[in-house]
Amino acid sequence: MADLTYTIDALNALNAEDATFAFTNCCTSSRWVAGMVEARPFASIEACHQAAKDVWANMGEADFLEAFEGHPKIGDVTSLREKYAHTKKLASGEQSSVNEADDATIEALAQGNTDYEEKFGFIFIVCATGKSAAEMNELLQQRLPNDRETELQNAAGQQALITAIRIDKLLPSA
Repeated sequence: MADLTYTIDALNALNAEDATFAFTNCCTSSRWVAGMVEARPFASIEACHQAAKDVWANMGEADFLEAFEGHPKIGDVTSLREKYAHTKKLASGEQSSVNEADDATIEALAQGNTDYEEKFGFIFIVCATGKSAAEMNELLQQRLPNDRETELQNAAGQQALITAIRIDKLLPSA
């Protein structure tokens, strides 16, 4: 399992413990993971993605917060390395642009994250793939004025996008 990539048939054939491990690398909400393990077998990668959406749609605030806890703060490279030691392969590239950002942008992201977490009680969640550090900081600043419920839904939507990308990495073959 060191590779953490499967065909759909191999994913379907995993025992519950190994399937739990595989899905936890996509999203750390234990209820979502249990729902995905239970939803197997999947007829296709598309069916797996649909199940992921359906299971996520039935999650609540506690599940969202548990999933968010599995993420490092955007811009916190040390946290990224520590928290993602076990999900390194599937999470790779998600914040790569942060590594290339200038110090001022990193500091702005760090301060924005602190402000965000103090206001909402959870870290800023954004699907960082393909976004520069400056773009992520701009999104953070745009979302900071929101109320908590709006932001919880925004973050949950971003989590769903991140999960879909990780499922694609988990199941790279058609």
